Amino acid sequence: MADWNSDKKVLTIKLVYYGPALSGKTTNVVSLHDLLQPELKGDMQILETKNDRTLFFDLLPLGIRSPDGTLIKLKIYTVPGQVVHNSTRKAVLSRCDGIIFVADSQITQSENNAESFNNLIQNAKLVGIDIDRIPLIIQFNKRDLNEITTKEELEKRWENCPWPLTYASALNQEGVVESLILLLHKVYEFIDSDSQGFSRHGLGKEQFVEHIISGNIKC
Repeated sequence: MADWNSDKKVLTIKLVYYGPALSGKTTNVVSLHDLLQPELKGDMQILETKNDRTLFFDLLPLGIRSPDGTLIKLKIYTVPGQVVHNSTRKAVLSRCDGIIFVADSQITQSENNAESFNNLIQNAKLVGIDIDRIPLIIQFNKRDLNEITTKEELEKRWENCPWPLTYASALNQEGVVESLILLLHKVYEFIDSDSQGFSRHGLGKEQFVEHIISGNIKC
């Protein structure tokens, strides 16, 4: 659940991009850094590892203030895709408020996607996250490539699952913001069910989402 600092009146939200190595998690977040236009945006830090990248993307502070003066902060992380970094995955996943699972749309990557998603389920359980309750979006990335699984096939495979599917080409900055918007709506509802939810501070769902995306709405 979101971190509430009553002394400073700050509500901090943690989102995590999870998925197999080189599926486009980092590219997603780099694109967000370019596309989002909040009033204030923190620095982005990319930590290089061998054959993969671990990224910490700090959107703080966004300058989202509720009518009662509460500051809403957002932190977005990615986890390393390689199995050797599984302990880091668990540490980053811990206490998160929402997840975007970035899958690779290439036909050859179906098994890697499945293994990584199973790893997400296992790690979520280990760090005390209810995978059936946490806001979770499945994004199939790399839709700009040729040898990819069709949307029809993907929807058939996932039709019995409760999580919504989105499609993106993070390299071309397509579908990236849309995936985040969908997650933010679910995160709002998830956090608002708690005693320190947004509505308690007078912040509506559309205000919350639009202010993060474009910074146009003043609270």
